[in-house]
Amino acid sequence: MGTRVTAHALYVGDRINTVGFEGEVLSALPLAIRIGEARVAVLFRYGVAVLIGLSPEEEVKFLEALKPRIGGQLVRFEEETAIVTIASETEDQVQAGGPLQLRDMSPDRLLVVADVLAKSVVLAHDEREVAKVFEIIEPFAKELADHGRTRRNRKGMLKLLGNALLVQHRVSGRVAVAEKPDVLWDRPDLERLYARLEDEYELKERVDALNRKLAVVAETANTLADIIDTRRSLHLELIIVVLIAVEIIVTFYQIYAAGGH
Repeated sequence: MGTRVTAHALYVGDRINTVGFEGEVLSALPLAIRIGEARVAVLFRYGVAVLIGLSPEEEVKFLEALKPRIGGQLVRFEEETAIVTIASETEDQVQAGGPLQLRDMSPDRLLVVADVLAKSVVLAHDEREVAKVFEIIEPFAKELADHGRTRRNRKGMLKLLGNALLVQHRVSGRVAVAEKPDVLWDRPDLERLYARLEDEYELKERVDALNRKLAVVAETANTLADIIDTRRSLHLELIIVVLIAVEIIVTFYQIYAAGGH
C-alpha cells in the first residue's frame, strides 16, 4: 500500500451480510478483506463499507458486487472521506482538518481508522434523519404553543407520530458508538490513535446531542398519543351523551304517549 491513500466510508443500508465473502481475510469482526495488493475493504454488519485505497472505478465495481448482500439498501448513500498518509514522525498524528498520519499502513491501524469513519458516517445519516423529523415537529409544536391546540386531524397526527417513532427506532442503539473496536483488545498500543480520532470526529459529543434530540422526539410522540387518546375520549363521551339524550327523548315520548291514552 502506498504512502497516501483515500479511505471512503459509505453507509449503504440497514445491514450487510458478511458471511462467505471471498477474499484474503485480514479481520473477521468487522470483516476486512484485502483486494489486490494495496487495497482494503472493511465491512460492518450495521450497513457500512469502508474502502481504503480503491480507485473510483474499483469502488463502483466492488459496490455492485456487494449489492446482493445489502439489506434495506438506502436510496442515497451517506459518505465520508479521509486522506491517510504515512507519518513523518514516530507517532500517529491526527490534525484538525488535515490528513490522518499513521506510522504505517498496517491492517490494525487501518481497522481503527475504518471503525471511526464507519461510526461517523452512520451518525451523519442519523443526524439528517432526526433533523427531518424536527422540521415536521416544529410547526406542530408552534401551533400548540400559539393556540393551545392543533388543527391536524387524527390521520395527520398518526403520520407525524409514525415518523417520530420510526426515526427513534432506527437510530436508538443501532450502532454502539461508545464501544471501542475489537482490535484494541489485541493492540492496546493503538488506544491513543483511537482516542485522537474519536476527538477529531467528535463521536461522543455527537452521540450526546443525538440522544437529546431523540428524547424530544420521544416526548413529542407521547404528546401526540395523549392528544389522540383525548380526542377519542371526547368523541366517545359525545356519543354517550347523544345516546343518553336519545334515550331520554324516547322515554319522555313513551310517557307522553301512555298519558295520551
